[in-house]
Amino acid sequence: MEPTVPIKRANKAPCKNDRKAYLQKVMLTRMGSFNSAPKINNVDSQDDGLVLPAGLSTSALLQHVQQLRGGDIEQPALLTRGFLKPLLRDEDIADGLRCLQLNSVSRVCSAPVEGDDIRLLQWNILSQTLGQHNDGFVRCPEEALTWEHRKYLIVQEILQNQPDVICLQEVDHFKFLQTVLGSQNYAGIFFPKPDSPCLYIEQNNGPDGCAIFYKRDKLQLQGYDTRILEVWRVQSNQVAIAARLRMRSSGREFCVATTHLKARHGALLAKLRNEQGRDLIRFVKQFAGDTPLLLCGDFNAEPVEPIYATILGCDLLRLGSAYADVKLEREEVLHPSEDVVEFVSKSMKREPPYTTWKIREEGEECHTIDYVFYTPDRLKIKNCLDFPVGEQIGKNRTPSFQYPSDHFSLVCDFELLPPTENGKESGSGSGSDAENETEVEGSKHGSIQ
Repeated sequence: MEPTVPIKRANKAPCKNDRKAYLQKVMLTRMGSFNSAPKINNVDSQDDGLVLPAGLSTSALLQHVQQLRGGDIEQPALLTRGFLKPLLRDEDIADGLRCLQLNSVSRVCSAPVEGDDIRLLQWNILSQTLGQHNDGFVRCPEEALTWEHRKYLIVQEILQNQPDVICLQEVDHFKFLQTVLGSQNYAGIFFPKPDSPCLYIEQNNGPDGCAIFYKRDKLQLQGYDTRILEVWRVQSNQVAIAARLRMRSSGREFCVATTHLKARHGALLAKLRNEQGRDLIRFVKQFAGDTPLLLCGDFNAEPVEPIYATILGCDLLRLGSAYADVKLEREEVLHPSEDVVEFVSKSMKREPPYTTWKIREEGEECHTIDYVFYTPDRLKIKNCLDFPVGEQIGKNRTPSFQYPSDHFSLVCDFELLPPTENGKESGSGSGSDAENETEVEGSKHGSIQ
């Protein structure tokens, strides 16, 4: 059985005698990366008593979850969403979507992908501690923010889409997800923030961090690595995970990486995010080498911010954005404009209008800050889950009784393609550990913006 790994290692600390590093760290501290208040070191224990019946199918588990939400009491239904492209019909699919019956209420989810296709779900699930005590969701009823209400909606949103790979941020109840998703044959990797803000709030269950889950009957973990992202050679409070996965059916490999960059507005924070993105690129390239890559997360940056151009315009990775590319013809994806500025500008305009929609004390926020980036020449984007419109979401926006996070999940279907003539088959052997991956070769691969 493949083990669940909580923490692998931390990065080497900067030299104490380096005055520049010291000043930079002071600046990072003032921007809120670290906190001088005493930590409240509660552990991830709130769901230790959870016991699930053995052998539940996905539909049976979702029915069980519905009961745990409130039994016979009528509960608001989770927001219904559809895919951007209609799916093929068969006897199990209605209106292009597979339906699961939950207490006689039809819940919508998509047909699972098969073969060398990959369904990835990317989602900032909202840290319980921060959501209730720190984020200021002034229009969300207090009851809708409780963990007892949210946790089963989170499970429903994930499992009804039947993803092969799940990338999550603001995870502060990893053991709960490990238990529930583990019952459906998922294994997970978790890496917490080194100084999670959850640890400074009373009644926390933390720390929060990033997680990757993968379907064990379809995928085999070949190696993984973690990173505390650096800014000007100083560790920040944001992290990343990268995992190499092998298709059991064909032996082909791909890499998936996820991150959660620094939040808040302002030019200085945008600069900080961009520096974190540069470090992320180095980390991911060193780990993935020439293997097909899925890079996703909550980047806390709209497409107009520098980090978007840094990732899409970087020759190290040569990525596209799944939601921006999904409606393009394959020829347009494989032969984009050679002018980097034009390429980024066109992609920027095709991004969805929002991936998060919430009302805080300072006002309403409706913008795109979550992304799924991918390697277009090795992965074909086939479909993406659309976002609910304003009338569906409701005037109080999210989170709400109908949706458990202030971010919407991103769900993408990819086809893993054979390598190009200049590439190499990465799945022909049994794979290697993360420590043996291809090293970055500097200017040979291009520059990081």
